[in-house]
Amino acid sequence: MKTASRIFTALVFIFLFAPIAILIVFSFNDAKSLSVFSGFSFRWYRELVYDDATLESVRNTLILALSATVISTIMGTAAAVGINRLRSKWIKSAINTVTDIPMTNPDIITGISLMLMFVFFGRMFGRSDSLSFTTMLLSHVTFCLPYVILQVLPKLRQMDPSLPEAAQDLGCTPVRAFFKATIPEIMPGVITGAIMAFTMSLDDFVISYFTSGAGFQTLPVRIYNMTKKTVTPKMYALATIIFFVILTMLIISNFSDESASEKRKTKRNNRKAIKK
Repeated sequence: MKTASRIFTALVFIFLFAPIAILIVFSFNDAKSLSVFSGFSFRWYRELVYDDATLESVRNTLILALSATVISTIMGTAAAVGINRLRSKWIKSAINTVTDIPMTNPDIITGISLMLMFVFFGRMFGRSDSLSFTTMLLSHVTFCLPYVILQVLPKLRQMDPSLPEAAQDLGCTPVRAFFKATIPEIMPGVITGAIMAFTMSLDDFVISYFTSGAGFQTLPVRIYNMTKKTVTPKMYALATIIFFVILTMLIISNFSDESASEKRKTKRNNRKAIKK
């Protein structure tokens, strides 16, 4: 039984990561072929450096993702704190349901509805360019917020509720107690939520496609436009770089969670030792 489960697990991982492995291998291919590996080369990485249009789309994507991450992390953390302090179970359940809608709603529905809303308000105020960087940023914040909230809420529930009260008893104001006592306890959740928001914003295509303006193009939208002609192996090189960047971020996130849990265990053990 154990052998069968291991074989099944191995097959699942092969199914998940085989396409990525093929992409990484052929990003170092000397030729354009996707079936024959003619030789190891950094040719496509060198050509990527001189592709101004692709690099500009990467820059736009990073600016958009970082901006959406910062805004959604701040708003999501504040929203999670507010939801956690609600006393009514019915109101809390209703807010949690509303929060889940952007995640469960199909991206194409979200993209079209946001586009219609932005065009409606743009024409209401007499603007011809209703879609721009601002509309994309608002759209990305909309679907990134729930991921931050869902990562921060469990950390707030795990936290000892007496910590902020103890900080205020020692002379801290409510705001200072929040930054000195609450934030350090929920920081792993905030970091994880920020990484998820950054990843989701970096990866998004459908919503970006419907809410982007003429003068601002993200990398997924550029790759889609390239598929109408042909996708050059430069995209394989770029995808490989992005994959390893995201992998590094996930490793850092996991290590931060483990170190935070070890610190909590140490604090609990110290409290138990003091009580004894």
